[in-house]
Amino acid sequence: MDDDKPVTEQAVETMTAAVEATKDAAVTAVKKVKKAAKKVAKKVAPKKAKKAKKSSKKAAKKSSKKAAKKTAKKAVKKSAKKAAKKKKKAKKSKR
Repeated sequence: MDDDKPVTEQAVETMTAAVEATKDAAVTAVKKVKKAAKKVAKKVAPKKAKKAKKSSKKAAKKSSKKAAKKTAKKAVKKSAKKAAKKKKKAKKSKR
């Protein structure tokens, strides 16, 4: 401590130095956290993209299978209806 300066001035200087040091430490900590987050994002993002691709492929397969089943069922129903109509027409034409 300086004997030439008043105690309050010395205290203010000490506090200012502490604040600046804390500020610098906070800034460097934030920079480090951002850098680490970027690294993690680079590692995680491709995996998520692969999972999304796989799930979309599975969904596409499922939907195509469902669509195929529906069209098959519809075709069977339509052919049955057509056959029934033909029978009715045949009966009417015989009368």
